[in-house]
Amino acid sequence: MMFDSVLIANRGEIACRIIRTARRMGLRSIAVFSEADRDAAHVALADQAVAIGPAPAAESYLAIERIIGAARASGATAVHPGYGFLSENAAFAEACAAAGLIFIGPPAAAIRAMGSKSAAKALMARAGVPLVPGYHGDDQDPVRLEAEAAVIGYPVLIKASAGGGGKGMRIVTAPADFAAFLALAKGEARAAFGDDHVLIEKYLTRPRHIEIQVFADRFGNVVSLFERDCSIQRRHQKIIEEAPAPLMSEAQRLTMGEAACAAARAIDYVGAGTVEFIAEGGEFHFMEMNTRLQVEHPVTEMITGLDLVEWQFRVAVGEALPLTQNEIERVGHAIEVRIYAEDPARDFAPSTGTLHHLRLPEPSRHVRIDSGVREGDAVSVHYDPMIAKLIAWDTDRDGAIRHLAQALAGFEIDGVRNNIGLLRRIVTEADFAVADLDTGFIARHEAALMAAAPQASAVVYAAAIDRWLRDLPVSGDPASPWNVRTAWRLNGEAFQDLMVEADGAACSVRVYPRSECAFGFDLEGHIHQANVTAVAPDRVRVMVGGEVVTVTVLRREDLIVVFAHGHRHAMRVIDPFAARGEAAAGGGRVVTTMPGRVMAIGVAPGDIVAAGDLLVTIEAMKVQFRMTAPGGGVVRQVLCSVGELVEDGAELVTIEAEERA
Repeated sequence: MMFDSVLIANRGEIACRIIRTARRMGLRSIAVFSEADRDAAHVALADQAVAIGPAPAAESYLAIERIIGAARASGATAVHPGYGFLSENAAFAEACAAAGLIFIGPPAAAIRAMGSKSAAKALMARAGVPLVPGYHGDDQDPVRLEAEAAVIGYPVLIKASAGGGGKGMRIVTAPADFAAFLALAKGEARAAFGDDHVLIEKYLTRPRHIEIQVFADRFGNVVSLFERDCSIQRRHQKIIEEAPAPLMSEAQRLTMGEAACAAARAIDYVGAGTVEFIAEGGEFHFMEMNTRLQVEHPVTEMITGLDLVEWQFRVAVGEALPLTQNEIERVGHAIEVRIYAEDPARDFAPSTGTLHHLRLPEPSRHVRIDSGVREGDAVSVHYDPMIAKLIAWDTDRDGAIRHLAQALAGFEIDGVRNNIGLLRRIVTEADFAVADLDTGFIARHEAALMAAAPQASAVVYAAAIDRWLRDLPVSGDPASPWNVRTAWRLNGEAFQDLMVEADGAACSVRVYPRSECAFGFDLEGHIHQANVTAVAPDRVRVMVGGEVVTVTVLRREDLIVVFAHGHRHAMRVIDPFAARGEAAAGGGRVVTTMPGRVMAIGVAPGDIVAAGDLLVTIEAMKVQFRMTAPGGGVVRQVLCSVGELVEDGAELVTIEAEERA
C-alpha cells in the first residue's frame, strides 16, 4: 500500500521536483528548511515545512537526528533524501528504518558497498565489471600513494574514496605536483564527506563519461533505462548531460547496460541507481555507482516518458518494477544543461547574491525547466549554486540542440554571475554538433568558449538611453521649459551629451530627443534613429533603423540592465563631475575571487614568496581554491584567519615587492 505522506530531506531544485510528483500522486509533502532557507521555493511549494537548524549544512540538512525529529513531528510516513546531503548515507537509511519510516532509497548495505570507491572497485572486479588501472588500498601514507602513482604512470587522478560530485578530485600530470594536489584533494574530501581517504587511478586523456540508469525491485528484477553521456564537465562536475549517448552502437549500449545491471545485482540493489563508466576507444571501465537519484535524471525521463520519482515511491513500498526490460522504450533525444551562479572567467568561482531578476523560458513539449529558486531569492555561500536545469527534447539530437539553444537565449538572470553564456557557446560549438565529446571538451575549446560576450549593439544603447531619459527628473511646473525631457535649448537643436559605460567600456554618446518615444543618437560617429515603445513594465519594443527587437530593460540604482538577443548588458551613465575614489592598490594586494571559508594559511608576515607560491586556501561550496602570490616579494600582512568566512573581494594578504640592489 502506498504511503500517504513524504518528507523530503533536501532543499532547492530536487526538493521541488519530488514535491511535484508527490502532489500528482495525492501524497502530502513535507519540506525541511534551515534558517537560510526559511523563505525558499521548496518551503512555499510543500504542504508543510519544518525548521531543522542553522544555515550550515552540518547543523541542518546533514543532521540526521534533526531530520528524523522533523519526520516524527510532521507525521511523515516516508523520507526521500533527494541527491547530495544524506542521500548516500547508510546511517541515515538505518535511522529512518529504526524510526519506522520508509526510506526511499536502496538498503543500507548497498549504500555501504558502493560508498567507498575503493571497496566498490574490488567488488566490481569480483563481479567481472572492467576497471581502470589504479590503487584502491587502505594504506593512505602519502609516500605510499606517491609511489603507487609512479607505478601507474602519469597523468593520474586523485579521487576521494567517499562521495562524488567532483569534490576531492585532482589531476596530477607530474610527480613534483603530487604532494600539493594530494593535500588539496584530501582537504576537500574531509570537508565534503568527513573522510579523507583517496584512491589513485590512471587518468585517461580523452575519455567519455557514460552512465547507465538502473532500477531494481525487491523481487530481483533489475532493468537498464539506457545511458547518459555526461562528458562535458568543469572541475570534474557535469554541466551538460544527454540521452542517449551519441555515436554509441546498439552493441555497446547493450554491453554497458548488462554490466550496470550486473553491478546492481552484485550488491542486492533496490531502487534507482546509476552506474558510471569511463569510456575511451572501444573500451569502458567502472568508475563508481551512485546509490540515489541523479541530478541528470530528467533526460532519461524525457526519452522514456517515465517518472523516476514515482518509480522510487512504488519500489519503496514493495511493488514490482512497473515495466520489464523489453517494455521500456526509448524515443528521441534529450539534453540537459545545469545553470549555475558562477563565474566561468574566474575558474568557475561561485557567485553569491540576490536574484534581482529571473525570467525563465516557457516550458513546452520540447522544453522542461527544473528550478528551486525564484526572483528575489538569495544564492548563498552555504549551498550548491544551481539556479536551474534546462532540458530540451526532440525526435533527434539536432532538433534537441536547436530547442536548447533557443531556450537558453530566453533565460534572463540579474544579480549573480552565471554560466549561461558559456552554455550557449558550448551547444553552438561545431564539435558539440558532431558529438566530438570527452571530459576535456571545455579545456580543449577554452579560447572559443571563454571569449568575451558580444559588445552592446545600437539596439541595446537605444533601450538604455530611453530608460535614462524616462527616469530624468522634471521641474513639475507646467509653464517651465525644464518640465520636459527633450534637452530643450534656446536658439539651437536640442541634444544631450552623455558618457556611457557599457559592459565596462566607456564611450561618449550625443542624444537628440524628438518626442516621448523617439530620439536620435550619435554613437562613435554613426547617427541612429530610435523609436521605443513600452509593451510591459520591463519590456520595450526598440526600432533602430530597420531592426525591431523586443528587449527587457531593468533599472537598479544607477545601473541599467538590458537583455537583448539572449545576452545581458550592464550600462550606466557617468556623471563627469562626480568625485572619484582613490584607485585600488596594485598587485601587492591578494584578494578573494569568491566568498568562502579560509581553510589554511601558508605564509606569515616577513616570509619571502615567489610568483605562484601558495598563500591561502579558500573553500567555497565544498571546493578548495588556492590563492597564490601574484609576484615575488615580502609578506607584510596576513589579514585573515583559519576558519574565517570571507566575502568576495576581501583582502587576504599584502605583499611588498623586494627592493633590488
